[in-house]
Amino acid sequence: MAFFHNRTVNLVNLHYVIGSVAMGGGGAFFSVYLLKAGLSVPAALLALAAMFALRLVLRMMLLPFGIRFGVRRLVMLGALLMGSSYPFLVGVHGLGAGLLALVVVSALADTVYWPSYHAYFAAIGDADHRGQQLGVREAITASLGIVTPLFFGWLLVAFGPRTAFFATGAVQALSAIPLLFTPDVKTPARAPGAFRAAISSAMLFVGDGWVAAGYFITWQIALFVALGESYLAYGGALAVAALVGAVGGLLLGRWIDAGKGGRAVFYAVGLLAAVIAMRASVLHSPVLAVTANALGALVGCLYVPTMMTAVYNQAKRSPCVLRFQIAAEGGWDVGVTTGLSAAAAIVWSGASIGWAIAPSLVGAAFVFVLLRRYYAAHPAETVDAHAPPEFQSQPAEASRM
Repeated sequence: MAFFHNRTVNLVNLHYVIGSVAMGGGGAFFSVYLLKAGLSVPAALLALAAMFALRLVLRMMLLPFGIRFGVRRLVMLGALLMGSSYPFLVGVHGLGAGLLALVVVSALADTVYWPSYHAYFAAIGDADHRGQQLGVREAITASLGIVTPLFFGWLLVAFGPRTAFFATGAVQALSAIPLLFTPDVKTPARAPGAFRAAISSAMLFVGDGWVAAGYFITWQIALFVALGESYLAYGGALAVAALVGAVGGLLLGRWIDAGKGGRAVFYAVGLLAAVIAMRASVLHSPVLAVTANALGALVGCLYVPTMMTAVYNQAKRSPCVLRFQIAAEGGWDVGVTTGLSAAAAIVWSGASIGWAIAPSLVGAAFVFVLLRRYYAAHPAETVDAHAPPEFQSQPAEASRM
């Protein structure tokens, strides 16, 4: 288990795991709580689209801070900002100042955290153990994912949103502690060609953003509605999915263990497309909806390592990992913003919310073409999903949404 020898990766994975308690707990209720706070489904989707659009505008402001303070401090600051953003959910009461404050603060927090985190992980990870290091991270997240949504669902019911989201924020902020013991990654003042190196990953993330808009974010809201807007039922559905991911990862991981990336793309995107189609068509039945949600955990077993192995290795080879991630994730913001806007328009027109999930198939096709092209150009790269029961029902740009 040579991939355990990288102490920095182990500490960064610990940071991620602590943060995943927040993101898989209260964070999993982020979008669905907007319905309880008085927003219609189209309004909730547009509010989330506005948040991602604002992230796109704010991204370039991150670079000067990365040059001055280094990437590690940005990750820590981002974790603290994300922790402070969750309590703003309590102030949302329909359309108004509370919603605007939530959109602005959440966009700022995500803008600081996610590019910095991905840049840091890309820089400190080992290309020859990348899949295994990702697998360990997702394995532990899987185990926690069985418990956290049930616990936070119970908190919402028993103690209300104030207690649940303040607790979520506190856990997220605590995730910064392991990073106190890791080295910094400097950001050079100049890095010619860094943004150009990110073009292919930015295009890949555009497709992934389209996947996320329907398959994950719109689906969360659709599942919540299908389960009668019950926090406990929704948390139970997420827990079932985590359990399926934990068990299924043991089996699916063996299919592509040390296998070529090109083969993994067929498994990952093929299963993704099948589950998108199922999610778009089963909302009339709560049982089938819970089943479709659980199958999404199996998608994550293959999709996340396949996608992020390619992205992280490209970032590590680039002249500057932070500039690379700023540019690449700007593509994700474009994809998810346009995808959510399209989903809101579909629901607003009176169509079933299932039709708002179906366009994710377009994003999946786009991701398939680009990943096949990447692994064809890097035939020696492998995607290792062995043994650890990876779980990420969300697409590669992990988010609290």
